[in-house]
Amino acid sequence: MTRIPLSTTVTGSGPGLLLAHGAGASIESNFLTLIPTLAQQHTVVAPNYPGSGATPRSEEPLTIDGLADALVESAVAAGVGRFAVLGYSMGTLVAIRAAARHPNRVRGLVLTAGLARPDNRVLAALDISKKLLAEGDRKTYARFVAMTYFSRQFFDSIPRSQLKTFYGLISRAIPAGAAEQSAAVAEADTTGDLAGISVPTLVIGATLDNLVAPDNSRFLAAGIPGAEYAEVDAGHVVMMERPEEWQKLTLDFLARHGL
Repeated sequence: MTRIPLSTTVTGSGPGLLLAHGAGASIESNFLTLIPTLAQQHTVVAPNYPGSGATPRSEEPLTIDGLADALVESAVAAGVGRFAVLGYSMGTLVAIRAAARHPNRVRGLVLTAGLARPDNRVLAALDISKKLLAEGDRKTYARFVAMTYFSRQFFDSIPRSQLKTFYGLISRAIPAGAAEQSAAVAEADTTGDLAGISVPTLVIGATLDNLVAPDNSRFLAAGIPGAEYAEVDAGHVVMMERPEEWQKLTLDFLARHGL
């Protein structure tokens, strides 16, 4: 993959913290509510993958290795030479690979609603997403996201009169590079990297996740030496369902380890 300079924002001051967002998403959709708090004590480096935010789409297939290298380069270009990485969903794959490929740069990891490689459920979801995006069926895609990315409890709590608006918000948030990003997940496998991770790591599983089952997070925690593990009762989109709990777990971990 020819690396494209990533559109990156840098906020705050203090120890470096690099954000790695999920597939079919962006920094804004995954971390917007968390960045102001993180930036109170950290220099937060927030790059968008190709096809998300202001970063142009890639003409070549995306890879987890390429994305990891591009994110690290974004931080270094911003003057942040060492940093912890906060990865969400696909961003956990990118964060793990960044730690494996750039051990002199990565000081710690926070891995939320993540995975070491896609299981059959994730692969099936990626296939459905790919088909709907290729057909331009954003209406059905939005409903698929609502059913799989959110917990049943959260989804059912939305008044029926507001469902159309909810689907519209999901549809408008789909980045141009969603299909390419999802394709990178389908080909990813970081299981061989886990045992070699030697930095402080927190894995956060989402117990009500219908997309990436929490067993995937438990596998990460078991495979990374010394990893801490915590859970939140939320679907995949933890930043909407349990933002305060996610924020507290993340900040407490970073503070305890001086990250």
